[in-house]
Amino acid sequence: MTGNGWDKAVAEALGAVVAANQLRRPRDLDGPGPDASESGREVLVFAANDYLGLTVHPAVRAAAAAAVRAYGTGSGSARLIAGSRPVHTELEARIAAWRGAEAAVLFTTGYAANLGVVATFGQQASLICSDELNHASIIDGCRLARAPTRVYPHGDAAAVDDLLEGSDGRGVVVSDSVFSMDGDLAPVAELSEVCAARGALLILDDAHAVLGHPEAPHPECRTLRVGTLSKAVGALGGYVCGPRAYAELLVNKARSYIFTTALTPAAAAAALAAIDVIDSSEGTKLKARLRANIDRIRPGHPSPIIPVVLGDEAAAVAASDALARAGILVPAIRPPTVPAGTSRLRVTVSASHTAADLDRLLDALDQAGVLRAEDGTSGAGGASGSIPAAGCG
Repeated sequence: MTGNGWDKAVAEALGAVVAANQLRRPRDLDGPGPDASESGREVLVFAANDYLGLTVHPAVRAAAAAAVRAYGTGSGSARLIAGSRPVHTELEARIAAWRGAEAAVLFTTGYAANLGVVATFGQQASLICSDELNHASIIDGCRLARAPTRVYPHGDAAAVDDLLEGSDGRGVVVSDSVFSMDGDLAPVAELSEVCAARGALLILDDAHAVLGHPEAPHPECRTLRVGTLSKAVGALGGYVCGPRAYAELLVNKARSYIFTTALTPAAAAAALAAIDVIDSSEGTKLKARLRANIDRIRPGHPSPIIPVVLGDEAAAVAASDALARAGILVPAIRPPTVPAGTSRLRVTVSASHTAADLDRLLDALDQAGVLRAEDGTSGAGGASGSIPAAGCG
């Protein structure tokens, strides 16, 4: 038996990607960002999720190094076998206190956290309601749950209410709280009111909620919060926090928790130190700087994810290439990551960007034709010196 059949299938599948002009490959950036280099050429990065710059914070680095000296580079086993260390338990307690929850459960990534929580509780559900713009990890969790899943129009709490009408109090509603491609916010108050009235469980993915969310869930709504340690926290990993009994069920049922090696002690220690920074006066200043940087690009936008929707794939790629020639990395996001006709530049801002960095980005966007050169405003009528708000929701 030969592999010719598979060779043909792989060639055809890869050929379809190439024909659609969607072939992608990793790019190696030397440096933590936003200042980095690629093949010896300096690159200013507006593409990373290290929103507060904590990957290079001295306390976070020192905590990771100390954990390596104490425990080595890996955990060597799953948490329930021989891979749990005191730093894991300490981090779970710290996350619970930080997020105001009874308990938290650590996962190796935010992706694994979403797989675990949606699949575990979805298996108990009569129905799962998922926002149409939810992250891929939520979508995959719904598939693993094998419960009937209904995709509702983006941010439409009334549609969720209609879907839950026959759920017999065992529905699950799952949504990003800050959406990863548009940077807009879920209607948390409305969704939680619906869930409270229908007896449904609300699962919110806070991966990009570095600045928080202006709305708190209804007090009668059972809510689980998913988070990542890989973005604003500047380390690696994910977590789910909520009522203690729900956390205990995850430990005993979530396959992406049970059947994988535990988070490295270094990553756990780094996250622990980073949360302490975030929860301090220094963290308050970093978030204020991030807020100011966002406002410099798009005033009032609720998150560091700032989309510039161009629609056409070729236009998005051309704009990204023009920025690259100017030494600025802003990725072109295309289908299947976003719906057809909504290709875009995805600008992500951090507290580490300087005023000069932001001016350089705006100038490059102007030169790329995203901003009108004659008056510094967008073709969609945005405010002077800002990226247009049109198409970001």
